Amino acid sequence: MKKDNQISIYHGRRIEVEIFGASHAPQIGVVAKGFEGEIFCEKTLQSFLDRRRAKKSAFSTTRLEEDKVIFESGVEKGVIVGDLKAVIYNTKQHSADYDKVKIPRPSHADYVAWTKYGDNFDFRGGGKFSGRMTAPMCIIGGICKQILEEKGIRINAYIQSIGKIQGASYKNTDIEKVDFSTCDQNFPLLKVEDKVAMLEEIENAKRQGDSVGGSIECVIQGLPVGCGEYMFDSLESVISHLAFAVPAVKGIEFGWGFDLASMKGSQANDFLFTDGKTVKTKTNHNGGINGGLSNGMPLLFRVAIKPTPSIALEQDTVDLEKMENVKLQIGGRHDACITPRAVAVIEAISALAIYDSIGE
Repeated sequence: MKKDNQISIYHGRRIEVEIFGASHAPQIGVVAKGFEGEIFCEKTLQSFLDRRRAKKSAFSTTRLEEDKVIFESGVEKGVIVGDLKAVIYNTKQHSADYDKVKIPRPSHADYVAWTKYGDNFDFRGGGKFSGRMTAPMCIIGGICKQILEEKGIRINAYIQSIGKIQGASYKNTDIEKVDFSTCDQNFPLLKVEDKVAMLEEIENAKRQGDSVGGSIECVIQGLPVGCGEYMFDSLESVISHLAFAVPAVKGIEFGWGFDLASMKGSQANDFLFTDGKTVKTKTNHNGGINGGLSNGMPLLFRVAIKPTPSIALEQDTVDLEKMENVKLQIGGRHDACITPRAVAVIEAISALAIYDSIGE
């Protein structure tokens, strides 16, 4: 069997990011290369990470980790001076919740990971496949977000839907008039009045022992024209690559995405105009990207977040030792809806993708 080394590496065009650890390992963390000379605020970074971590809320797990970032090397007084290494210690694990390791949880990575790694795989909490691993992604992504803001590039994500409840979207809102600074960072929405119905959708699922998913939209403003490359290093390619590193993401579209398939060219095309100084488009159906390059309009994309697969309802699965069909009822602490906590993660991967794409 292949060894489970609990390391994943993103090889970018000019940076390298290594995520290490597992859900119930002593620590999780990140090693990042190619950021020398960059400056950031550690206090602001910690506040960003606090948006991702679980809190006492209707939708969140009761595993309340502090997620305190500790820089072990590469940072001196907020300046990155070499290869950055940061860790977060796991302190609230309940490993006994995962004693039935040979009975895989439906829609988790348990079965496929066991097939690949055998007994070398750490099943507890999903191991390295856990959503817990998005915390170190938020460390380097949060740093990139600060760096980009200093360059006038703003990244804001928000909840567009929860379960069957649809909220406001960039498809029906003048996104350039939205004041994102007024959004509730724990449950960001374009229209605050959407919150009541969304929370009710989560509560209903939770009472039934079930879970719900949702969708998150992201708006990136201030990008210069020409950011990105064509084909393999297109902005869509790099963002999608990093978006699917988030375990709950199962789909992505840019701009009007799949809606474009039912439009005519005369409807889908973003006509150009100028004010005498700059060139803009009258619409933004293509999400601010043409040919893999930014066109100066807001970059828009949406991701689909699947329902949390750990639910209290009884489910069908297989006892891998006996190779028999069995029933499983999952215990432990789990989110009724992961979507609100994933908003900060989508901002983090977006910031990392843009930082790697803008060049020096």
